[in-house]
Amino acid sequence: MGEGIGKTVRDVMHQGAQCIGEHESLRRASEIMRDLGVGSLPICGNDDRLKGIITDRDIVIRCCAEGKDIDEVTAGELARGLVWVEARSSVEEALEKLEQNQIKRLPVIDNHRIVGMISESDLAKELPDNKLAEFVHRVYAPA
Repeated sequence: MGEGIGKTVRDVMHQGAQCIGEHESLRRASEIMRDLGVGSLPICGNDDRLKGIITDRDIVIRCCAEGKDIDEVTAGELARGLVWVEARSSVEEALEKLEQNQIKRLPVIDNHRIVGMISESDLAKELPDNKLAEFVHRVYAPA
C-alpha cells in the first residue's frame, strides 16, 4: 500500500472502455454490461465524445421502476454525470473527483477521447490505509 502516491490515472486505470451510443436502447446497454461484467458504461455521441455515464442502477430505477420501455428509452435520455479525469492526472486528483461527486467510477480521457475507466477499487489499491479510510468515509457519506 502507498505506492500509488505519485502515480497517474493512466498507471492504474482499466485500459479501453466500451461506450454505448447515445441513441442506443437501454436493453442494448444492459446487454453490453452483462457481456462485459460491468455495472456502468460511458455514453458516447456520434462524434465519439463522452456524453455521460449510465449505470445498471440507472436502468432499473429510472426506466424499469418508472414503467418505461427498455427497448424505447435511449442511453442518452438517462445520460448524467459528465465527470471525467485526464489520463495524465494524479491518483489524488481522481480521488478528489470521486469524493466531490460521490461517485464510484470515472471515465478517463486523453486527447478528447475516452481511453479507459477508473474505479474506486482501482484507486483503493494504491492508497495507504489512513488515506483509504478517509476516502471510503467521504465517498460513502450521506449527501
